[in-house]
Amino acid sequence: MGRSRYRILQSEYPHFLTCTVLNWIPLSTRPATVQIVLDALSYRRQQNGWRIYGYVILENHMHLLIQTDDLANQLAHFKSYTARQLIDYFHGIKAERLLVQLTWFRKAHKTDRAYQLWEEGSHPQSIDNPEVLRQKLDYIHLNPAKRGYVDLPEHWRYSSARDYAGLAGLLPVYRDWF
Repeated sequence: MGRSRYRILQSEYPHFLTCTVLNWIPLSTRPATVQIVLDALSYRRQQNGWRIYGYVILENHMHLLIQTDDLANQLAHFKSYTARQLIDYFHGIKAERLLVQLTWFRKAHKTDRAYQLWEEGSHPQSIDNPEVLRQKLDYIHLNPAKRGYVDLPEHWRYSSARDYAGLAGLLPVYRDWF
């Protein structure tokens, strides 16, 4: 899980998480890279029972509201898997400049790998009531609009805002709160 002071303690509640790309490098600028992350989330939802309450994927980070047993290990596996898939994709398209950055900014103690894609930790925050869940969903969904990428949150393709606005989203979300 990294060297963060944040810990996942209560798996019976959803958690608000942020996964940040190393050094805020913009990796999710192509539909193919976002699809790798969406496919991994979908797999975890279907095969590992992840309840995904909300999400947004931006160019250099993503926010998730998820719940599952053993979330710390599950999240570590998710980040490891997506890192491997994305790095393989970048090799396939010969994105050498990007791969050099993933090597250059790799933390010194990461001696077991050539690249590092995700920053350590995810700053998990347990959500134990519907009001806080709604607040976190609003924060997640408003992120692209606040950055000026879209006028309305549901216009951002890679977000659960579409689901909550009654539109078809790219990834089914769990909406049976508490």
